[in-house]
Amino acid sequence: MSAGGILLVALAIAVGVVGIVVPLLPGTLLVFAAIAVWAFVEHNATAWVTLGVVTVILGAALLIKYLWPMRRMRAADVRTMSLVVGGVLGVIGFFVIPVVGLVIGFVGGVYLAELGVRHDQRVAWASTMHAVKGVALSMGVELAGALLATVAWVFGVYLTQ
Repeated sequence: MSAGGILLVALAIAVGVVGIVVPLLPGTLLVFAAIAVWAFVEHNATAWVTLGVVTVILGAALLIKYLWPMRRMRAADVRTMSLVVGGVLGVIGFFVIPVVGLVIGFVGGVYLAELGVRHDQRVAWASTMHAVKGVALSMGVELAGALLATVAWVFGVYLTQ
């Protein structure tokens, strides 16, 4: 692959990494797709092994992203319905107040749902904070997986040169 092609793949990976932090794009999917395109264009053993390693890294990150925070939120007794309400209000908030509204809507939605069930402001707020920490942990795991995949890709590019 030419230097320009590698630069385009790197740019797509960078956009994917940003998409993990700012939920406008499917970040992990974009990182994987960019590396897969590189592997198909390179079409050699190193590229295919790199794609396999990236697939394992991103698959493990995806699994951990959902299992680890959910286990912590269940232990903190955060209800699933509160997360659903927070998610719905987060999406609505995203369109009402671009980008920042996602966070405001999620936090407000979880808090209102928890307050409606628990009827205690302190307990509802504690559950909301556990939910926010869980979402931050999930995002951190996804970001770490994408960055590790990027490192694997850079190593693969280095070996194919």
